[in-house]
This record gives sequence, C-alpha cells and structure tokens, in this order.
Amino acid sequence: MAKVHVITDSTADIPDSLRDELGIGLVPLKVHLGNQSYLDRVNIHPQEFYTRLKEVDDMPTTSQPSPVDFVEAYREAAKDGDKDILSIHLSSSLSGTYQSALLAQSMVEDELKVTVIDSKKASFTIGLVVVEVARAAKAGKSIDECVELAHRLFQSQQVYFLVDTLEYLQKGGRIGKASAVLGSLLNIKPILSLNSEGVVYPVDKVRGKNKAMAKIQELLREQFGDQQVQAAVLCTDNLAEGDQWERKLVDEFNIRETNRAEIGPVIGAHVGPGTLAVVFQPIEG
Repeated sequence: MAKVHVITDSTADIPDSLRDELGIGLVPLKVHLGNQSYLDRVNIHPQEFYTRLKEVDDMPTTSQPSPVDFVEAYREAAKDGDKDILSIHLSSSLSGTYQSALLAQSMVEDELKVTVIDSKKASFTIGLVVVEVARAAKAGKSIDECVELAHRLFQSQQVYFLVDTLEYLQKGGRIGKASAVLGSLLNIKPILSLNSEGVVYPVDKVRGKNKAMAKIQELLREQFGDQQVQAAVLCTDNLAEGDQWERKLVDEFNIRETNRAEIGPVIGAHVGPGTLAVVFQPIEG
C-alpha cells in the first residue's frame, strides 16, 4: 500500500485517465473567460476552452486556488489513512499557487504531514514528474525517496516551446510589448523555455515555425545525443501539429516512452492557441 499521497494542481495538465489510474489528487485553478469563471479541468476542458476563446473579445484571465482549497484537498487525501502528502505545484514565478499551498500546509501542520514542492515548471513539464513520483509512491517508496526523485527529475528535464502569437504572453506580462509587436511583424518565432527559477525566457529567435522546430531538434540533439529519454509533446488546439512533431522526435531520438498532453485552459490562457512544446526527461539507470 502506498505510503505517500501525491497532489498537484490543474496546470500540470495530466490526462484525467492517468490521474485516476495513479490516484493523483487535483486542486484546480480558475480561468475567467468572457463573463464566466470556470474550474480548470473540472467544468471546462482544453478543447472547449479553445473553442470558446475564439468567441470572446476579451483576453482570458486566471486565478490561483485559495489556501482553503488546499486544506480541503489535504484533508480529503488523509481519509485514506495515515499517509504523507506530497504537494507539487506550478512555478512560484508564474503564479501564487505554491504560496497558497504553503499557507495551507501551515494551517494543517498539527494534524497532517504535508510536503510542498515548487516545481519551477509549468504544464505537463510538471505532470511528467508528478506521474513518475506517483508511480514511485504506488510502488511503496517513502516520502523522502519521492521528494528526492521529484527534485532530481525536475533538474534533469529540458523543455522548449513555441507560441503562435506573442500577444498572450505580452498581455500576461511575460514579455514586453515591443518584442511582441516586432515578432508578429517579422514572423519571428522565439524558441522559449523556463529557467532554473521557472521564468519564461527566449533561447533563440528563428523566422518561421518550421525553422524553429528544426532548431529545437538541433538543441535537443546537442543536449541529449543518443541518450535514452522519456518525451512529451504538448499542444493546445493544434492536435495534428502535435502528432507530426511526435513522429519526428520518435524517428530522430532514442525515446523509450512518449506522452501526449493537451495544454489546459489556465496555461493556454497565457500562451494562446497554436502553442507547441516538447519535454525531454532522461531515463535513469
């Protein structure tokens, strides 16, 4: 029986079936679209969100869970018995979600054993690690072993992503307005990543999506060579492009397992439709 109960938030973008299979707890963020608010991956799912996004004029906004939301999730997890709870969340540089989880941890410290991790990541870059940690917990690993595994995997990962338009990142304050306007006018596709603090930064700038995708493959080849990896391809409303990119990666790299994930409403609200991302995580051992 598992000794550790793993909880994450909805921005980890873990497919529902996989989350249910591994018993991963979910605390949803909120997305505000038009004049309505939704719980991410609870009462609005990716494809519905991207369809609705085309029907409204205003940019979507998002908000973090409250500490009370986390307290409820921790107490619900504790109903399964006396377990350690490992709570892994969206980068603190991108959201206050981690801080809400920390506050909730302090609110239940006299009754529950909760460890909170700032992933410094976003979307299924978090999910890929959460899934591996949940598998380790299911296999009976201790809380210390699960925490060590999570940190090790986060540090070894590499993520690159492309956005179809810089408008959403600019509106969300992730890049400057001048950069967004210039990029749009010249069809420049910045190759983006997350640094060690979980902040979005440009790795390179290439004109056109095909050249940008080729450059990402070049960067991955330089970093991983023939090393065996676990890979994930993330997309928004562009599922066919995701399929195409996955096939290219499988043909070129030593990939033991590929994962596909849809970028959910909250992360999608900040990167916009047409976004593509790839995550590589070295296989241990």
